Amino acid sequence: MAHVKNHDYHILSPSLNPFLGAVAAFIMFTGCVLWFHGSSPWLAIIGFVGVLYIMFTWWADVIEESHVGDHTPVVSLGLRYGFIFFITSEVMFFLAWFWTFFKHALYPMGPQSPAIDGVWPPLGIETLDPWHLPLINTLILLCSGAAATWAHHALVHENNRKDLKNGLILAIVLGIFFTGFQAYEYSHATFGFSGNVYGASFFMATGFHGFHVLVGTIFLFVCLLRTYAGHFTPQRHVGFEAAAWYWHFVDVVWLFLFFAIYVWGR
Repeated sequence: MAHVKNHDYHILSPSLNPFLGAVAAFIMFTGCVLWFHGSSPWLAIIGFVGVLYIMFTWWADVIEESHVGDHTPVVSLGLRYGFIFFITSEVMFFLAWFWTFFKHALYPMGPQSPAIDGVWPPLGIETLDPWHLPLINTLILLCSGAAATWAHHALVHENNRKDLKNGLILAIVLGIFFTGFQAYEYSHATFGFSGNVYGASFFMATGFHGFHVLVGTIFLFVCLLRTYAGHFTPQRHVGFEAAAWYWHFVDVVWLFLFFAIYVWGR
């Protein structure tokens, strides 16, 4: 009787995942630093593969815990709170890139940017027209978010597996289109990443957003695979809910990027 569970919390079994994840991340970070200084990229690649492996095994454990009933309402609420805090940290991450863009745009002078000479965008920079491909990408991403909302509504309010799958497929396909158009836009930009603060700020902000779109697309694809495996129910769908929240976060960030950097910043 001493081992009978009389609470709603989940006591985790001992796991090496946190330690191995930290080791893999350290190897990846060290490899990236050496790579940027001219060494071989293999150490960074090994660390990256290690991080991916730990992510896969760790989240597989979380899914298994859900199936065996460890995700009580209290645990599920804690998972939701944890993901909200994660998205909050992502907001602060992007705030840093907005901050540096606005700083140089509003005060294009100073010891760190004397070459700007009070002009923004800097002389010689031909900015991208926001009302062509960037506007199309905005509509694509908004439609993808609407498709994710459709899938969420189909699951929670109707338990409609067909619409859940169709909504996820549409959201994923549109996310892939967004990434493809973003790559096309980068390949036709008249300015580069290095040599000017505008290009550095532009590519860091939009590039990190593009990386988040890629991650979100994979997130939704995993949810689609789990949908085909019959994992989600109207009562138990924390993983899909997290993916939908993440995708809407990506939508909102892009709207700020579009109006701040593409429209106002030019």
